Amino acid sequence: MRLRGLAGLLGVAWMAASLAAALAPPALAGEAVLRRGNGSEPESLDPAKVESVPASRIMNDLFEGLVTLDTSDRPVPAAAQSWQVSSDGLVYTFHLRPGLQWSDGSPLTADDFVYGIRRVVDPASQSASTFLAFPIKNAEEISEGKIKDTSQLGVEAVDAATLRFTLVRPTPYWVAAMSHPKFLPLKRASVEKYGADFTQPGKLVSNGPFVLQDWTPHSRIVLVKNPKFHDAPQVHLDKVVFQPIESETDEFNRYRAGELDVTYFVPSQQVDLIRQNMTSELRSEPSLTMDYLAFNMTRAPLSKEPRLRQALSMVIDRQALVDKTVKTGAPVEYSVVPSVGLPGYIDQSADWAWLPMADKIASAQELYRAAGYGPDKPLQIELRILASDNTRKIAIAVAGMWQAALGVKTSIVAEDFNTLVEHRHKKAPDLQVFWYAWAADYPDPTTFLDLFTSGAAENDSGYANPAYDKLIAEAERTADDYRRAGLLQDAEELLVHDNPVIPLYARAQPYLVKPWVRGYHIDPCGLTYDREVTVLPH
Repeated sequence: MRLRGLAGLLGVAWMAASLAAALAPPALAGEAVLRRGNGSEPESLDPAKVESVPASRIMNDLFEGLVTLDTSDRPVPAAAQSWQVSSDGLVYTFHLRPGLQWSDGSPLTADDFVYGIRRVVDPASQSASTFLAFPIKNAEEISEGKIKDTSQLGVEAVDAATLRFTLVRPTPYWVAAMSHPKFLPLKRASVEKYGADFTQPGKLVSNGPFVLQDWTPHSRIVLVKNPKFHDAPQVHLDKVVFQPIESETDEFNRYRAGELDVTYFVPSQQVDLIRQNMTSELRSEPSLTMDYLAFNMTRAPLSKEPRLRQALSMVIDRQALVDKTVKTGAPVEYSVVPSVGLPGYIDQSADWAWLPMADKIASAQELYRAAGYGPDKPLQIELRILASDNTRKIAIAVAGMWQAALGVKTSIVAEDFNTLVEHRHKKAPDLQVFWYAWAADYPDPTTFLDLFTSGAAENDSGYANPAYDKLIAEAERTADDYRRAGLLQDAEELLVHDNPVIPLYARAQPYLVKPWVRGYHIDPCGLTYDREVTVLPH
């Protein structure tokens, strides 16, 4: 939408507000309610199936893992009050807080964590991102069906308050990884009673600061304070209302109309207006999230012709893209791992990254011609993207750069998040180039690099290189931090050379927040914790 002054914006905003008001649950007098935009509809509220950042943010309110992450992505005690690590880095022992309860008042024990994690690696659960559990003894073998007995997984309840993990390799990020939904507890009796419906309101038993009151698909998810939470007196919100709104413009209009307290996005086309008129409400926080374009490495010609992939990457003027289209101050990237935010690791950018733009285009044109393409035979590409305003504008800008520099003909297909993810996972036959973003699951370069091993379930590009797999595997077996970092850097150098994805930028996290909201922040892994939030009377 092109804005024509503030009056036009407000007119649209009030129309959107009427719809939002009809959908939003009313707040009772004196209730402390946080109303949040939350991007896409959550794919699930089952810890085993959660993949996206929007779903994970809801899970952080419903459940509490062994640890949470602070604003610097350092693990801090949550359900676990303390932990120890063995001298060889292979055994992690967590001690639960005394007196933990489920939202139904029943005791929560270490066995509930064991059940939840066993369920993640059980093939019958059809879990997403199972690879996160692979450092645990026998996890990979169980997930592949080689071991049928999930009790062989290297996680055990030593007693009701003590949980022990036995790993197959040193894993420096393991404590931080415990903040991920894959390692949440689950109440077995509830899952077995309700089956797939255990995530529904009135059936979902959780252990976090809030419980699920209502879930109206594509409209709202309502959480209310959990009086059984161990730190309930320090939870100041009575209710959190998540609204899945995929259109950045629609969300912004609802925010301006007073129907939201916090946004998920900032619409790029209105950043200048926001900076001029709403500076005090605009925030931006550092992020370990990368935006890429990915190639389907199972389909010719792009899978068979590295010169084409490199040419398409070289002609994208990332700085112009960030400055003129993204407009959030995001740093441009030529590496698969973010260049900042991971101390001790040096990202590996493409060797042509710092050439002048004119030289990049000239080299790309030579590669394009060498691959057999030119004015008489232009490359035709379908670019499949997320159906959001910001992503569409980025795709249009990239397609324009490809056209201007190389003569590439690009058709853009937009899909909702869950449909796009399904097509990516299946490597659909008509999938050529697609939007791909990854938020770190934990603060370590392997959260990005493991995605591209040939057996990774999240390897949506289908990239497969035995030399890359070997380097990653060797790094996983290495306890020395310096040598491990070197092996991972060697692997990334190879990955960047093979070019299965086009890194664009490391995403900044801009959002809008009302002045009456206190304590809201986003950590570098994209996580939020509403237990820390206060909404002042207004």
